[in-house]
Amino acid sequence: VQLVESGGGLVQAGGSLRLSCAASGRTASSYAMGWFRQAPRKEREFVVATSWSGATTYYADSVKGRFTISRDGAKNMLWLQMNSLKPEDTAVYYCAADKYSVARDDQSSIDYWGQGTLVTVSS
Repeated sequence: VQLVESGGGLVQAGGSLRLSCAASGRTASSYAMGWFRQAPRKEREFVVATSWSGATTYYADSVKGRFTISRDGAKNMLWLQMNSLKPEDTAVYYCAADKYSVARDDQSSIDYWGQGTLVTVSS
C-alpha cells in the first residue's frame, strides 16, 4: 500500500484546510487509516483514526470538534477536514494505514505511512 498526501498549505488562524490521502494497492480499502502530525521540534502525535469501514472513529482531544475524518473505500481516498485552525495545529501531517487498526499509542506497529504534507497556521 502506498499513501500520498496532499492539500497542505498556509492558512490564517480560524481558517480551514482539507487534506487528502490517496491510497494505492488492491487491498487498501480494507485497511484502517488515520492521520498523525509532527510539529517542529516535537514528536509525531496521533490526530485521528478510523476503521476500514468508517464505522469507528476516534480523535485526539486537541482536535475533537474541529477536525473531521472521512473516507471513500471505492476510491481509496481518505480526507481530513480541518476547521477553526490554530497556530498550534502547524505541523507535517501524515496519513497512516494498517491492516488491523491504527494504534494511537504504538506508531511502530503501523504498517504504512505517507510522506507528509505541511500545514502552517499563521496567527
